[in-house]
Amino acid sequence: MHRLKLGTKLVLFATLSSLCIALLMILILPLFVKIVADRNTNAALRSQKSKVIKEIEANGLDYYLEGDSIYGSYSMLKDEYISIEPGNENQLADQIKTERRIVDQDTIVYRILTHTMRVSDKNYFIEIGRKISSISQDGRAMQKMALYVLAGIVILILLANVFYTRHLLRPLNYINTKLLNIKFPFTDTSPPVKTSTFDFKYLDQVISGLMVQINRDFRKEKEFSSNASHELMTPISIIQSKLENMIADASMRPAQVAKMEEIMRTLHRLKKIAKSLLLISRIDNDQYIREDTTSVKGLIEEVTGELHHRLVQKQLKLNNHLQQNVLLKNVNKVLLFQLFYNVLNNAIQYNKPRGVIDISDQLIGNQKYAVVIKDTGSGISEAQLPFIFDRFKRTTGASPDSNGLGLSIVHSIAQYHNLELAVSSDTSGTAFQIIFSNEHI
Repeated sequence: MHRLKLGTKLVLFATLSSLCIALLMILILPLFVKIVADRNTNAALRSQKSKVIKEIEANGLDYYLEGDSIYGSYSMLKDEYISIEPGNENQLADQIKTERRIVDQDTIVYRILTHTMRVSDKNYFIEIGRKISSISQDGRAMQKMALYVLAGIVILILLANVFYTRHLLRPLNYINTKLLNIKFPFTDTSPPVKTSTFDFKYLDQVISGLMVQINRDFRKEKEFSSNASHELMTPISIIQSKLENMIADASMRPAQVAKMEEIMRTLHRLKKIAKSLLLISRIDNDQYIREDTTSVKGLIEEVTGELHHRLVQKQLKLNNHLQQNVLLKNVNKVLLFQLFYNVLNNAIQYNKPRGVIDISDQLIGNQKYAVVIKDTGSGISEAQLPFIFDRFKRTTGASPDSNGLGLSIVHSIAQYHNLELAVSSDTSGTAFQIIFSNEHI
């Protein structure tokens, strides 16, 4: 339930609440119908009594008795009856009760109104009855009609809730769509959400403000990285040049030369970090053009050719199983070279001696093309796998010479080309999958 959308939860709540109310109404409906039916029957009996009394007052008692001492009349189906007979002063007047009557050897239950009236100094007892089964039939008909009406009302309420919930949450859906479709940097400014709900207006304003602030802060961070890495290159090159001159001095003792060479190695790592930061900064700032067309096979052959000495040095076996003759378009060849170079370099660096590197490819439907690079190293732990593309995030077992930016560069190049990266790893090795969409193949 916690993974459902807000609109679905509101509709489900409205549905459940409506069904609960409907169930409650169904449970109390028979009692309600009985009360209403009894009241209507009582009202009908009183109305019939008033009519009888008016006729007696207007026409006299003989209008009913016709010379007899008592009067009794039943309807054709014995649903109703009226009786008039002499009474006494002790009989109760205007009483409504339910009693059985024997009519033509049939026992019938009636709802009966009794009334005592005095005519010509004599008391007369009037009974007006209505059959209970007839009342029950009317009640069942009323209950059936009420159920139909209740079902219609519940359906109307559900439809109203569904449509109103959708209408109410439409601004929220617009905000969600705006957040899902946006890409950094946030150069496009979306129009404010159109809604009369204050909360949605406030949420849209807060999100828009945060996006502006994030965009500004990221721009400053990228500018700082670019400027810092660029400015570092000049003093590093000067120091490197001076150290090289000092090492070349014949008067330097061997111990001093060794220390200078150690400083040179540290300086070389610092220079690599500055170059990597500068490359990432230039990628993030869209300073590369994606107008090249290149062959995947040719690109991989260039990369493996440049890394051949490292493969030989570590006695690794490289299996190139590329089968698809795919040309990539709308790419930057230099950046893709760097992407494959860094992934293969990692496969070499973290592979076991005399290990294997497999390079393969496959078409995924008609829309995507994937290149897979798999090594036989010790793998990446499940806890560290989500952080392998983080800048300067060093994983356990990382090489001391690593600056932590190789896979970060891979990630930046992939984002710049709208590529997908998938990484799987276990104790038998790590597999990198670079997925190209139909815009590149």
